[in-house]
Amino acid sequence: RILPSLMNEVAKAVVARYNANELLTKRAQVSADISRELSARAASFNVALEDVAITHLSFSPEYARAVEAKQVAQQDAERAKYVVIGALQEKQTIITKARGEAESAELIGTAVRRNPGFMKLRRIDAARDIADIVSKSGNKIYLNADTLLLNLMGDADNKFEQSVTKKSGWR
Repeated sequence: RILPSLMNEVAKAVVARYNANELLTKRAQVSADISRELSARAASFNVALEDVAITHLSFSPEYARAVEAKQVAQQDAERAKYVVIGALQEKQTIITKARGEAESAELIGTAVRRNPGFMKLRRIDAARDIADIVSKSGNKIYLNADTLLLNLMGDADNKFEQSVTKKSGWR
C-alpha cells in the first residue's frame, strides 16, 4: 500500500518539473530523478529499492491531439512560407519580363524612327512566316495579300515612310 502511493506522489512531483517534450527526450534523467527521490522517500519507511524503471510513458488523448495539431500547424506554416517565396519569385519574373518587353518596344520604336526601312524588314519577316505556315497546310486557302502583310510590292511602305518622315522630320 505504501509503494503505489509513494510512486504516484514522487512521479507527479518529478514529472511536473519537465515539459512534455523533455519527458520524451530526457527520459534517462527523468528516470534517475524518480529513482533517487523514490528511494529517499521509501527509506523513511525502511524500504530499500534496488532499481526503478519507467516502462510506459503515455499522454492523455487531448495532449496527443494538441501535439498533432501543433505539428500540422508547423507544416502549414512551412508550406505557406514556400508559397510566399514562390509568389515573390514569380513576381520578380513578371517584373523582369515586363522590363524586357518595355525595353524591346522602346528599341523597336527608336529603330523605326531612325530608319523606316526597319518596318519593311519586319513586314518581310512576317510575310515569310505566314507563307511558311500556309505552304505546310494541307488545306486550300484563299488569302487577301494586303490584309496579311503579303503585299510587299505595294505602296504601303511608302505611305508608312511618309507618315514617319512628317512626324519626326527624319529626312
